[in-house]
Amino acid sequence: MRNISVSDYRKKARKKIPHFLFEYIDGGSVSESTLRANRRDLDQVSLRQSVLKDVSNINTELELFGTTYSMPVILAPVGIAGLNARRGEVQAAKAAEDNNVPFTMSTVSLCSIEEVSGSVVKPPWFQLYMAKDRQFLKDLLKRVKKTGCEVLFVTVDLPVVGTRYRDVRSGLTRCNGIWCKFWRLLQILARPSWVWDVGVMGGPHNLGNLVPLMGSDAGLKDFLVWTDENFDPSVTWDDISFIRENWSGKIILKGLLDPQDASQALKIGVDGIVVSNHGGRQLDGAPSSARALPAIADRVAGAIPILVDGGVSSGTDIIRMQALGADAVLIGRAWVYALAAHGQTGVNDLLRLLREELRIGMALTGHTAPNTIDRKTLVDKY
Repeated sequence: MRNISVSDYRKKARKKIPHFLFEYIDGGSVSESTLRANRRDLDQVSLRQSVLKDVSNINTELELFGTTYSMPVILAPVGIAGLNARRGEVQAAKAAEDNNVPFTMSTVSLCSIEEVSGSVVKPPWFQLYMAKDRQFLKDLLKRVKKTGCEVLFVTVDLPVVGTRYRDVRSGLTRCNGIWCKFWRLLQILARPSWVWDVGVMGGPHNLGNLVPLMGSDAGLKDFLVWTDENFDPSVTWDDISFIRENWSGKIILKGLLDPQDASQALKIGVDGIVVSNHGGRQLDGAPSSARALPAIADRVAGAIPILVDGGVSSGTDIIRMQALGADAVLIGRAWVYALAAHGQTGVNDLLRLLREELRIGMALTGHTAPNTIDRKTLVDKY
């Protein structure tokens, strides 16, 4: 069956990758109320249909941080995404380049920044976690600089890892007993095509960006231990100066939900922010990104670009988020579902699908360029 929506890719991904990997992508924290709210609140945003306007010449392109992209979409950083297909981050980066949208690497990617940047012409963006080992961070930022990367996301909503029940139930985390490990092995053996594509042919299975710190044998278990032990809960606004001292490119803070935090971001002079609740994977009960976005957009008032993630799964959702105040959106789960389903081809097809849906949505709301979408595009006030 042909995949024509993100939900189709999700169904296919569920059948192709081990259960514990799917649950890691798909799940949220605790009761997953924030995860559900991300989708529910977007669905409740009503767009104003506008007729009898000349929409014969629609251009979905948008300039962001000095570069023009084909549409206001960015592939968000996703940890261990490379386990979902052979050298997964490389495949996704190639698809992003084919479609002229940014690809953002995670600190905890399977592939290294050097491997991914060496596979494309334009270097990817990079996402940084504030680890306790500051020398490691300095060295990592030097490596990222050498690739020509110009945009750095600093994730600020993960001083500790959220409580994610699905990861425990699936055997991904807290899996120390023999029966749990057997349960995880059964999940792997139930996906023979994945075993061949990723398990046999997709090595090395280490965390490429962490190899200098953890060694070339570091695998999934080491990833989980590293995240628990090395995320720094003592980080404050003052620590952003450390990043500035060691990074000359753009700095984007990812994980803001409160207008006061947006004001502080402006005060310290970052180059952009991402309104995000980490896909509902951190504080369960936090507001959806769509609900938090308008107040933050009002506070920022166009001073710096505002990006947003959380529940975006169609071209219509891109318009909704822009109408609520975002300059561009990040998609995370959507591209990983497509990657797991069909590799680079899947991500390529997904991005083409989103662009076509965006074009149609713009036509039906009377817009010929993304930067004209604003609150007037909404039926209700926000």
